[in-house]
Amino acid sequence: MAANGLPDVVELDKLPARVVICEVGPRDGLQNESAIVPVEVKLEFIERLVDAGHQLVEVTSFVHPSWVPQLADAEQLLSRLPRRPGVRYPVLVPNARGLDRALDAGVTEIAIFGSATETFARRNLNRTMAESVEMFAPVVAGARERGLRVRGYLSMCFGDPWEGRVPLPQVVRAATALMGLGCTELSLGDTIGVATPGQVRALLALLAQAGVDLDSVAVHFHDTYGQALANTLAALQCGVSIVDASAGGLGGCPYAESATGNLATEDLLWQLAGLGIQTGVDLTKLVETSVWMAGQLGRPSPSRVVQALAPR
Repeated sequence: MAANGLPDVVELDKLPARVVICEVGPRDGLQNESAIVPVEVKLEFIERLVDAGHQLVEVTSFVHPSWVPQLADAEQLLSRLPRRPGVRYPVLVPNARGLDRALDAGVTEIAIFGSATETFARRNLNRTMAESVEMFAPVVAGARERGLRVRGYLSMCFGDPWEGRVPLPQVVRAATALMGLGCTELSLGDTIGVATPGQVRALLALLAQAGVDLDSVAVHFHDTYGQALANTLAALQCGVSIVDASAGGLGGCPYAESATGNLATEDLLWQLAGLGIQTGVDLTKLVETSVWMAGQLGRPSPSRVVQALAPR
């Protein structure tokens, strides 16, 4: 370990010089919490993340409060959130009504949440995959007409708790359908954390063959089987340079009971620092933030790097 508390740098070939981290802790990380986190805590969490250097922070969701009670304060949070120049604050919207609420709140970037499997589409959106795309079409069109960026999440890309293994051509069809709506970015989700690096490489190769620009692709790995960092490295070696992660490893999926936490941003930062890849995020400040948030939630952070670097 270097004197600055970061790993020694040994670079590998075929890796990007810089990675954009999409910090999903305030939305995806907190949505599963059973106890409602006060809006003041959420606001401080977001401010701490931005102060640590994050320039892309997904802050909340305009889903119906009965679906995700934790995020029922979306309007209140956005009305009080300081928007710093150069920082992107996307929000998740489920439908046209969600887009209207987001526009009223002054949002400049949204995300939609699709599925690569029929079962999860029905459980999450009460629609088939095709019906989901039809529902998203006016949302994406309306957002793009107003100059908003649109991130398309695609869940269950490698495995589904009800359907099992997901055929990669099926994932490609779902991905190209979302991108065909006009999404500016596609985030591939390993929602239950079953992927391995070979599967990641195979899917990205098929997407590239289908005409999807990997510069617009992000990866979103869960660490259920301890594969998130290995899968991320495989994706970076294929040309991906956008990675979703959650400070302190917060989060799961309220509609997939076997899904455990997201890839911890601190664990990702440690790996990227050791590879000489720039992110603009200060690891020390982020560890301090996750220790603080763990205190707010009343339990330790599951991040290995937070555990290693946190003051004793």
